[in-house]
Amino acid sequence: MFERIKTALVLVVVVLSCMFATPSHYPMLILMVVVATLAGDEWYKLMPTSEGAQVSSTASKVYAVIIFIASVVTLYFKDLALLLWGGAIFVAIFSAYCIKNYPQYDAWYNKGLTLVGAVLITAAITAIFSVWLISAWWLMYLFLLVWAADSGAYFVGRKFGKKAMVPHVSPKKTLEGLYGGVAISAMIVIAVQSVYLNFNLLQHGAFLILSLLTVLASVLGDLIESMLKRRAGVKDSGCLLPGHGGILDRIDSLLTAAPVFAAGIYLLKLIGVEL
Repeated sequence: MFERIKTALVLVVVVLSCMFATPSHYPMLILMVVVATLAGDEWYKLMPTSEGAQVSSTASKVYAVIIFIASVVTLYFKDLALLLWGGAIFVAIFSAYCIKNYPQYDAWYNKGLTLVGAVLITAAITAIFSVWLISAWWLMYLFLLVWAADSGAYFVGRKFGKKAMVPHVSPKKTLEGLYGGVAISAMIVIAVQSVYLNFNLLQHGAFLILSLLTVLASVLGDLIESMLKRRAGVKDSGCLLPGHGGILDRIDSLLTAAPVFAAGIYLLKLIGVEL
């Protein structure tokens, strides 16, 4: 437990320093590219292989380099990032069907997942960076939503959970935990709206819907990685973070939540709701 807490504190210091310590774009930009590259390496190692074969370490490194290049390109071209956000949202919607029907439906586990991983990872890091460019505090809000949904689901599910949400994908996640996580996230949304946002009723409603969609997307992101790891037969995506597993294990919820939130902010701006 001490090792887990120590790693978490280091991660928090690194991320918050990049977010708030300087107005320069470069620390956050570098952090996003590094995270994407490491996550890409871990994602490739979860891909299907021939029976009895192991994933080539060289191939995973090549894939990580591809993710690195894709991340750098999309971080500089916002129009491409918008397409990726849309792709990530499509993946999230389709994954709901796969999760519901796992393990009976298993056709999703194929080489095409390399493209899916590239879309999800690059979409997430460009979305995070885009939100940070608007305001570091809005990125903090996104992180709080995801953290509240995850932590609320864990503690409420542990105390009151009885009915498994998707037992074949993640047996310990319960419907009661899901409701608890959504409820705690909703409290954060209402608090932020009440104290910080000077919106009319319609704008408040649109922002509330976006926030709740982001929370639900974070749950899907968590389940996508859980299903992928279960199908690949591993417990963690990696061992880079002591006590936490791999990079993907820390950003799984953001793979889908960040693109939903960033795309939502973009759409709200189109209808005159400025954050």
